[in-house]
Amino acid sequence: MKKYKLIIVENDEDEQLFMRQGFVASGLFDIVVMVREGNELFEWLNQHSSALPDLILSDLNMPGKNGFEIIADIHKHPAYKIIPVIITSTSSIQSVIDQCLSMGAAGYVTKPDSFVEYAPFARRLHELVAEKNLA
Repeated sequence: MKKYKLIIVENDEDEQLFMRQGFVASGLFDIVVMVREGNELFEWLNQHSSALPDLILSDLNMPGKNGFEIIADIHKHPAYKIIPVIITSTSSIQSVIDQCLSMGAAGYVTKPDSFVEYAPFARRLHELVAEKNLA
C-alpha cells in the first residue's frame, strides 16, 4: 500500500497531537510537516519547493489564511496547483462542503468526534486518496 507524503494545516494544538498520533498509528502517511495556518503553509512550500508533498490536509476555519484561502491560493500558483488539497472540519453542512469542492478542493472529510478515531480517519482518508487517484 502506497504511503503518501502529507502536510497537515491545523491551528489547534490538541488536534495536531491527536492527528499526528492517528496518522502515525495508521502507517499510511508520512507527515512532512504540521503548520498552524495557511501563511505558514505557503512559507514552508516556498522554502521547500523541491520536496513537495503528495497531499495537503487543511482545517477549514483558522486564524490567518483559512482553508478557503488555501484552496484559492494553491490553484493560483503553477508549482503548487498539482498538490491536492483536502479540507477537514467539524462542519458537515452541505453548502460549506459544496463551496470547498467548487473552489477546487480535492475532497472534504469531517473530523472525528473523538481523538481515538484518528487512526480510522487516516485510513478513510487514504482510501479516498487512492480511490480518486489524487496522489
